[in-house]
Amino acid sequence: MVYIALLRGINVGGKNKIDMKILKQTFEQAGMEDVVTYINTGNIIFSSKSQSKNELSHILEEAIHKGFGLDIRVVVRSFEDIKRIISAIPDTWKNDNEMKSDVLFLWDEIDEESVLENVDIKPSIDTVKYVPGAILWSVEKKNVNKSGMSKIIGKKVYKQVTVRNVNTARKIYELMQGQIR
Repeated sequence: MVYIALLRGINVGGKNKIDMKILKQTFEQAGMEDVVTYINTGNIIFSSKSQSKNELSHILEEAIHKGFGLDIRVVVRSFEDIKRIISAIPDTWKNDNEMKSDVLFLWDEIDEESVLENVDIKPSIDTVKYVPGAILWSVEKKNVNKSGMSKIIGKKVYKQVTVRNVNTARKIYELMQGQIR
């Protein structure tokens, strides 16, 4: 089965630096197959035959700790999970000079629609929706500072998500499709 491991908080602002080539080797040594990394922010596509997503998360978190001495949270999602999330993103959403559109991948323990009660949403500015596994958020760039969602950084929920822009999320899905046999 094809999976994506989404690492939170690596190679951001000079903190938690991890070389992607070494990370790829770390995943392979942990038993993952067909390992492909995508950009430096911790997106690793791989195959595994037998473990559950939860087991894979623990195995990979342990391997990263052992290999790099870092306690990094790893969210593992299957190809089907990512397909469902990507299909829920409107085609018009993009991340460019005019629009900011993100996918906030949720830790399993907060993965339910009620998570939206823990974020500030300004309906006149933000477009926010829940899909199993993620919160989808889009706002016009000119309104980012007015957005309620831009204040998520100060919230408890922020420590239980890892964020990718929609362009990155779509590329991850495309790379995962390429590994389906």
